[in-house]
Amino acid sequence: MTELGRLTVAVLQAAGVVGDATRNLATVERFAQQAAARGAQLLVTPELFVSGYDPAAVADDDGAPHRERLAALARSAGVALAASTVDHHGGERFISASLFDRTGCELTRYHKAHLFGAVENTYFTPGRQRPQVVPLHGVSVALGICFDVEFPEFTREVALSGAELLCVPTAVPLRAPVDGHPAPFDTRLVPGMVVPTRALESQIFIAYANHTGPGFAGLSCLSDPYGRRVAAGETREELVVGDVSRTLLRAARRDTDYLALRG
Repeated sequence: MTELGRLTVAVLQAAGVVGDATRNLATVERFAQQAAARGAQLLVTPELFVSGYDPAAVADDDGAPHRERLAALARSAGVALAASTVDHHGGERFISASLFDRTGCELTRYHKAHLFGAVENTYFTPGRQRPQVVPLHGVSVALGICFDVEFPEFTREVALSGAELLCVPTAVPLRAPVDGHPAPFDTRLVPGMVVPTRALESQIFIAYANHTGPGFAGLSCLSDPYGRRVAAGETREELVVGDVSRTLLRAARRDTDYLALRG
């Protein structure tokens, strides 16, 4: 029996193929089965993984059929699933993330608030609603997407809303050299430094699932409220597994209660 308030989380790092939803869904299914076999109750997948991450190419295709398949995969594998899809709603197009429980029920859906770069802003609308906090195996869970977590205010607001785990499907690219010199900002710092810092300063667990393959940074991780990457990947396709514990969360907040002591 699963201990209430303790959640084993699997973070998928893999390469989504643009325009090949069948192949990408098969990848999710394969790793969902692996996650269940390793005792995970939740699998977090990268941003727009089923469609492949290419905002210009996928924005016109509503992800409703993808969400139906993802719900079925969660049900067949017996694991909860956090996954990102295109969402056409009210005449607007959003990058969304959904949390399905192990029965395939969609517990919440979130629209990405902070769109990254000209392409995302051209083809999608920023979300206007704050993430909803929902219970999963005794842990309070919320969703963010990629660029959202790079804003400290976003993660802090989620934590103040009662979330204990923030699941972040993401697509962090590697920036190309400029005139033969390294890019001024190394995007590998986001999963390597920014994400653990967000977890520390807002005293929350963060499950961060990035693409791998050409052009992406990889380095998916689970960070804890002490700012440690307690489970972390490199750049290959892999499943990163770690535990979220309310006991550890309470200890971190006793040690340095940033949320209660903020000015």
